[in-house]
Amino acid sequence: MDQQATSIIVDWGTTSLRAALVANSGEELDSLETAQGISTLAKGEHEAALMTALDGWFTAHGALPVAALGMITSRNGWVEVAYVPSPAGPAELAAGTVRRSLPNGSELVFLPGLTDPARQPFPDVMRGEETQVVGYGLSEDATVILPGTHSKWARIRAGRIDGFQTFVTGEIFALLLNHSFIARGATQPPVNDPEAYRWGLEEAKKSGSMLSLLFSARTGGLAGKLSADQLRSYVHGLVIGQEFLQAREGGWFSEGQPAVIVGNDGLNDLYLIAANLFGLNISMGSDDALTRGALTILNETLS
Repeated sequence: MDQQATSIIVDWGTTSLRAALVANSGEELDSLETAQGISTLAKGEHEAALMTALDGWFTAHGALPVAALGMITSRNGWVEVAYVPSPAGPAELAAGTVRRSLPNGSELVFLPGLTDPARQPFPDVMRGEETQVVGYGLSEDATVILPGTHSKWARIRAGRIDGFQTFVTGEIFALLLNHSFIARGATQPPVNDPEAYRWGLEEAKKSGSMLSLLFSARTGGLAGKLSADQLRSYVHGLVIGQEFLQAREGGWFSEGQPAVIVGNDGLNDLYLIAANLFGLNISMGSDDALTRGALTILNETLS
């Protein structure tokens, strides 16, 4: 390796543990993934699972500091870390970390999530996405879109994450596909149809009547206008399109404004199509935003 490893970033979710061996420049030197998400572990098993996963790196590089984020810091994880209220930047997030020591002497830093206390009717929360926003960079004011099961729209202002809003788009899509009659009859295995996806987006852009609009997935099939191969992508377009429509109505953007898409979960291209349809001027963040953001907060914590 040309660069020396200086830290390890662990993104530990419900179903998997992902880790990156990182140089101080932020470059990922190596990575690994295991199926030992928090749902597979009982209380008291987390430390042993982490040490086993990282054993090769510790053997090769010594007792590197480790930053852990994601659901591992939730009440169902290893150590519950309180949410930091927005507006917040690296300094505030670093102040909210919880520190432990691993058996080999490595410093283990649990990163906090973020809450938006101004959101109604209850404060909104994110746990992990704030790290991606920090990794994208806070030097310029911007609107950041973070696609996912629970998509986030965040606003950067004056060098901090000023506020955000969650849209449960991915979860609704999964429910419609797997537990409703709306998308029953979609071709299996799934077929992705770009034209049907755009069709769904266009219909969503025209109507905010989501509960009525979703039924068009059924009536389109009954009318012979929507095939089984098109159904999944059409529904996906409907729900993502509604996210953009509601974000626009919520004041997150207006036509012609810039925004950035940050994330690497396979949804970026679909969100880019939606953003272009709604007239946003989009740029794309880097795939390593989470790693760079976690490193920024870790260094702030240890400095």
